[in-house]
Amino acid sequence: MQHAEEIVTAVQQAGVTGAGGAGFPTFFKLKSRAEVVIANGAECEPLTHVDKELLHHHPADVIRGLKAVMAATGAPKGVIGVKGKYTDLVAKLRAAMADSPELSVAELGNFYPAGDEQVLVYDVTGRVVPEGGLPLNVGCVVQNIETLFNIAAALDGKPVTTKYITVIGAVRNPVTVRVPLGITLRQVIDLAGGATVPDPVVLNGGAMMGEVAGSLDAPVTKRTKVLLVLPNEHQLSVHRRTSRKVFDTQAIAACDQCYMCTDYCPRHAQGHAIQPHKLILLLASGVPMTDAQMAGALLCCECRTCNYACPVHLAPGDIALNIKRDLVKAGLKNPYHNQTEVSSTRDYRRVPMYRLVNRLGLEKYDVEAPLTALNQTYDRVTLLLRQHAGVAAQSAVTIGQTVSIGDVVAAVPGGALGAPVHASIDGTIVEIRADAIVIEGERHAA
Repeated sequence: MQHAEEIVTAVQQAGVTGAGGAGFPTFFKLKSRAEVVIANGAECEPLTHVDKELLHHHPADVIRGLKAVMAATGAPKGVIGVKGKYTDLVAKLRAAMADSPELSVAELGNFYPAGDEQVLVYDVTGRVVPEGGLPLNVGCVVQNIETLFNIAAALDGKPVTTKYITVIGAVRNPVTVRVPLGITLRQVIDLAGGATVPDPVVLNGGAMMGEVAGSLDAPVTKRTKVLLVLPNEHQLSVHRRTSRKVFDTQAIAACDQCYMCTDYCPRHAQGHAIQPHKLILLLASGVPMTDAQMAGALLCCECRTCNYACPVHLAPGDIALNIKRDLVKAGLKNPYHNQTEVSSTRDYRRVPMYRLVNRLGLEKYDVEAPLTALNQTYDRVTLLLRQHAGVAAQSAVTIGQTVSIGDVVAAVPGGALGAPVHASIDGTIVEIRADAIVIEGERHAA
């Protein structure tokens, strides 16, 4: 295993970022000191299969990536968190770790949101991340399974040029695939045989935390993980297209302050000062969005569990998320930084995944989506310059320049937090925009 500095440099140069969520540049986490590294294989979103499939097909690479993070951070212990229901996978991982006593598997329950990093940290270590804090505050570093896979590749000098994505829902052949960064969402859906319904709605990111894809011609990024294809009239499709004004009006008119949304909030269950029901009360009272009383919304993890909990089908999660975005835009700082204790009812307020799937009307789509190698070719990609948290990468190429897979096409300004972008196909630079670089040319099999 390389030295810590070599690992950090390799990961930084390879452009490795979190493979979901905000896409935080991974090298920055590796500069920290930690006691435990947790591999997040919880598959938090319903109908997601990427983590499970990667662990089934590439356990050695994921474990190698995990050990690299441990070496970089000085952590003596590494844990892979996966759902205990996958008994064959748990057995496979334990067998692969037989000669590594510093590694273990934590069997997680089949509930939502098992993959929330603060929920995961507590379930694995019993430590509570403070309000507004990070796992590092309690000695933990959490990494996504695909991120660990990419770290292992980075140690071999291979940059991030592809993405693993589950395509599921109203498609002919639900599947998990590996595709070049920058192809369109439409092309990815075509790999699953295309939609089986007219005028489908695609949730990029999944049923709970995903958002409606504004265009199927949008490119795949390092953060794309699941594309949930739904009929236009599906309840979830309708909900995601409902305006903020409607959400707010319905809540003001119908919320009876029953507290169920707050009771089921996973962060509130860890003692954090986030209370969705109180945000609705403040909204109804006409309190300005940027009022300090609204600050609890800054602790929202955006999981929308409270939507599931509402007995009259309001959208407290969307309301909290919108208020949070308003507060961030207004520059309001989070005033909550307490070290808290978990609620005594925490374990009784978990949302069973099967109930969530049924409540969302997704039971017919709850099927396998196996990792499948497809000999598909691509001759055009659009590589966004900001596929990650931090500053956008800046073009390092010129129009007409020939590039090969893995070449740096955009670099991070000196000293800034970000991630470089690499060519995902062989070809020629045909367009350089403020937000993206377009490559056309030789056809490449995924």
